[in-house]
Amino acid sequence: MKRWQTDLLRVRRMSWTMLLATVALCTVGIFFIYSAGYIEGNPSSAGAGKHQRQIAFAGIGLLGFLGAAALDYRRLRKLSTWVYMGGIFLLLLVAVIGTVQYGARRWLTILPGVSVQPSELMKLGAIIMLARFLSQPGIDLSDVKTVGSALAIAGVPFVLIALQPDLSTAMVFVPLTLVMMFVAGVPIRILLILGLLGLLLMPFGWFLLGDYQQERILVFLDSDRDPLNAGWSKRQSEIAVGSGGMWGKGYLRGTQNILGFLPRSVAPTDFIYSVIAEELGFVGSAAVLLLFAIVIVSGMRTALLTHDMMGRLLAVGIITTVFGHLFVNIAMTVGLMPITGLPLPLLSYGGSFTVSTLIGLGILQSVHVRRPSRPQWGAMSYG
Repeated sequence: MKRWQTDLLRVRRMSWTMLLATVALCTVGIFFIYSAGYIEGNPSSAGAGKHQRQIAFAGIGLLGFLGAAALDYRRLRKLSTWVYMGGIFLLLLVAVIGTVQYGARRWLTILPGVSVQPSELMKLGAIIMLARFLSQPGIDLSDVKTVGSALAIAGVPFVLIALQPDLSTAMVFVPLTLVMMFVAGVPIRILLILGLLGLLLMPFGWFLLGDYQQERILVFLDSDRDPLNAGWSKRQSEIAVGSGGMWGKGYLRGTQNILGFLPRSVAPTDFIYSVIAEELGFVGSAAVLLLFAIVIVSGMRTALLTHDMMGRLLAVGIITTVFGHLFVNIAMTVGLMPITGLPLPLLSYGGSFTVSTLIGLGILQSVHVRRPSRPQWGAMSYG
């Protein structure tokens, strides 16, 4: 039997609970992207068709998901350099000919009305490259050069993305790199030193922030600061979440959302969870979190069951990225963190983000279907 036929047969071993949770989250996202742009009395203008575009994004992403699940993830070892360098090239291209939107140069226009955000694809490229590098046979993970090389792999895209400027996306590279290094076996003392250096340098980072980024932090520290401008979205998001109560106000009945108090420009993206919490209440928003928990726990289980270090690192990197987005976005919407602009995986509106997230989860499924039939505790392959 040919290799591609074997790969397709293996897809039957997918984690179906994770797949169903993923599809459910995409479906919920489409419904609430529609709600986030709904205007009472004029339903045809809801979101200016964003929910329809999100259906297309989810469809493309699910095709990528199935393709990634069918592809043997071990082939990514040979492709990793090309994927990584391709992502770096796209980021450099953005700096030269990228499209400016909302004061940032983050997009490449492919066709009229069709743009991609290379920074989202670069997250996958960095995960694949780090997984290959840290899983090399005989690698000395306590060597300073090895640690420095791993940091450089993540550091180059971090700098290029931060310069767009898109600091919130750039910061995603920090936890995924540290977690992947930890799982690979980098000594704890080295990780603690890196963490301490990060804390010591953090105050100097204030001077590298833009005015709007500094204002977001100041608004977070003082909720009464500029409530009608910089603090408006934060306050309206908190009101939306709190006013949903136990059972919510009902679909398309969220007043903060429908009446436009929660800005329509960010409701389908950064604050989609606020829309869900207002209309479905605590019960509905908790159900959404349960779906995310299924995806994350399934990914962690895959990482534990595989005996191949590269597969384990791929799983850990992807799940860390999903969890990081989930944690920061929800903490932001309920006022526990400053507004960062990180979208919510599978729920927020956005083509590049949705497609790259689904492809990442497809890679996770590729690792899952190629795990040992029975757990082989203590066995670990670096090949």
